[in-house]
Amino acid sequence: MAPAAVAAAEAGSKAAAVAGKAVAACERDAEKLEFIEEITRGFDAVQERVLAAILARNNGAEYLRRHGMEGRTDREAFKARVPVVTYEDLRPEIERIANGDRSNIISSHPITEFLTSSGTSAGERKLMPTIEDELDRRQMLYSLLMPVMNLYVPGLDKGKGLYFLFIKSETKTPGGLPARPVLTSYYKSDHFKHRPFDPYNVYTSPTAAILCTDAFQSMYAQMLCGLVARAEVLRVGAVFASGLLRAIRFLQLHWRELAHDIRTGTLSAKVTEPSIRDAVAEVLAAPDAELAAFVEAECGKDKWEGIITRMWPNTKYLDVIVTGAMAQYIPTLKFYSGGLPMACTMYASSECYFGLNLRPMCDPSEVSYTIMPNMGYFELMPHDPDAPPLPRDAPPPRLVDLADAEVGREYELVITTYAGLCRYRVGDILQVTGFHNAAPQFRFVRRKNVLLSIDSDKTDEAELQAAVERASALLSPYGASIVEYTSQADATTIPGHYVVYWELMVREGGAWPPPAEEEGRGVFERCCLEMEEALNAVYRQGRNGEAIGPLEIRVVRAGTFEEVMDYAISRGASINQYKAPRCVSFGPIIELLNSRVISKHFSPACPKYSPHKK
Repeated sequence: MAPAAVAAAEAGSKAAAVAGKAVAACERDAEKLEFIEEITRGFDAVQERVLAAILARNNGAEYLRRHGMEGRTDREAFKARVPVVTYEDLRPEIERIANGDRSNIISSHPITEFLTSSGTSAGERKLMPTIEDELDRRQMLYSLLMPVMNLYVPGLDKGKGLYFLFIKSETKTPGGLPARPVLTSYYKSDHFKHRPFDPYNVYTSPTAAILCTDAFQSMYAQMLCGLVARAEVLRVGAVFASGLLRAIRFLQLHWRELAHDIRTGTLSAKVTEPSIRDAVAEVLAAPDAELAAFVEAECGKDKWEGIITRMWPNTKYLDVIVTGAMAQYIPTLKFYSGGLPMACTMYASSECYFGLNLRPMCDPSEVSYTIMPNMGYFELMPHDPDAPPLPRDAPPPRLVDLADAEVGREYELVITTYAGLCRYRVGDILQVTGFHNAAPQFRFVRRKNVLLSIDSDKTDEAELQAAVERASALLSPYGASIVEYTSQADATTIPGHYVVYWELMVREGGAWPPPAEEEGRGVFERCCLEMEEALNAVYRQGRNGEAIGPLEIRVVRAGTFEEVMDYAISRGASINQYKAPRCVSFGPIIELLNSRVISKHFSPACPKYSPHKK
């Protein structure tokens, strides 16, 4: 055996620890997998080196000098002198950079752009400063995804991935720096546009279609190319589960036009972008009457269950994020995919890319992400979900290093990045599930922000999600399920109350609505009460003490949440990063939702409450 082959075999054997007895697909994969093993074995030592490197390169930055870190790169001084901060704490520095101050404020390297939050969380979009070489670190993490996936799903080099990927039009800060979502930044970079050919990572979507800011033209071209290459597609995905469902909805609305284009071998006149037309012309090389007839026959059926595997029969899995709030979409994805596995591969945000899932084919409820210690310096703030909130002026709890994390405990993630964020609270609540070598693994629990509050009650995203899931079980016997939902705390009534908006989907042959109108109302009233029974003790105490009014469900007509997303995109949200908000307070969105309500239902009784039980 040649020396290179021996080395690859040895590396593959070591890397097999990532997936039991699985073996790397190729020599390059073996090297990547061994890299994962190496940095996770020496996790804390890597973290200490990363922190020293960050402090050394940003030694001349005003922020570190202000906190007494000039000339210091040791972890002890950093922890003792540099405060834990939120976005509001850093707002003055960020605004100076955005307004054109080019001095070394937080970083000794030039800030090249701002990465924006998705715009669907509470408040305005945040601006996260970044530097040019951060793209190299993101690309490095992307390069680890397929070597891990290849351990679990063989033969991915024999086909293509149908991924619905999008960018958004970027804006400029007053100082002239680009401000755009992190994925827009990546897709527009040379790292993506000029990526080398990789047989394990070939997309059906032309790059020109991905880079088009017109959402309709981009989606149309990507769907058309995906249909033409249907036999070659081995995986289907989008960034978030909601994005993949939007693509299925697009197919429902436009299959006739798409079939026409396939039959005639010509692209719809609605697609006007020259670069897209040129790219699609290479794919749509000739008329295909047989494929057009197939699309018409399948999409023309009333039954859309399993449509993904019907249209793309060789699909092995869905590549989408279905953790956190995205868990809402799992039943719908199962319906449309015929129960295909759902792979959650990576954990990242606008602030930093964090890690990856070393068991990507696990059940969504078991997803844990392994933090890669070379991406930044990470600390953990202990979080007790049952503890009362700290006063605003109270110091934060003492942070712990990731190597000292305790299995089963919840923490808020705190990061220090090469771009100059120091001890920044991301707002993600994570639960430690175990370790891979010395690297901690985390389950994403929720965003820390509270969604709903009327009195002293505080309901977060995970709790609302669990309440909706519990209530939705009452719809199942009728063949109905919840496609999408959001909520608001309605303070216009006395007392105020929770309002939850539901959009429903009914399976073929389902018995919804019940033949008796009164029975239908009764089901929804039971759903209201079931949700209240699932909420926390403080809420249930408030309901029994009349501090909170009965929970209300407002059923909206089909397509309402598509309209909400279209509205958000028209105001600057990124289609690629869009997530339906689990709570709304913006007047025009509430007006839109209320204008689409077809029925209203209130909880008929107070939920059970005992001061001695949670």
